[in-house]
Amino acid sequence: MDGMSGMSSMSSMSTTTTITSGMSMATSTASSSSMSSMSMTMVFTNAHDTPLFSSQWTPASSGSYAGTCIFLIILAILGRCLVAFKALMERRWLDAHLNRRYVAVAGKSPEAGRIDTDPDAKVASLVSAQGVEEKVKVVRSVTHAPLPWRFSADLPRALIFLVITGVSYLLMLAVMTMNVGYFCSVLAGAFLGELAVGRFIQWNEHGH
Repeated sequence: MDGMSGMSSMSSMSTTTTITSGMSMATSTASSSSMSSMSMTMVFTNAHDTPLFSSQWTPASSGSYAGTCIFLIILAILGRCLVAFKALMERRWLDAHLNRRYVAVAGKSPEAGRIDTDPDAKVASLVSAQGVEEKVKVVRSVTHAPLPWRFSADLPRALIFLVITGVSYLLMLAVMTMNVGYFCSVLAGAFLGELAVGRFIQWNEHGH
């Protein structure tokens, strides 16, 4: 009886060891296959059925694949146009800020009063951009200090930047699919957008 129980115990231990080693091998195989699949996705592919942004947007034919590539080109052009638009708005906000700098001139009388007291000034024509006469002088100066916070400028700036960020992340997701057509479409759109509106961005950055 003792021999039979010993044999049963050894058999159960052997079965447990076999199951454990089998589970370890299965886990190792699964990990290896998962790592190999991850490494396989990090290479470029020219498949025409690569999903874009969601599984619902999966080209089913060469025509739909070409349409997807055209969409990415337009999206990349739009991204550069948004950057150029923000640059132009920044220039406009800066000009508006500099034009608000008024410096009072000590001892300066209104032009109409000077004409009244000057016997030689018989005829005069007064034209002002504001339409009113003030004892102030408009001064434009170049400054590198940040502009003061204004709701009329900072809210549109934040909204434009939000749209630019969203478009940039969409283009990044398209590139991360590792599809050659999608990648080349994003590059082509960036090139065409810079070719069309890049001068406005450089003009604003250099202050010309």
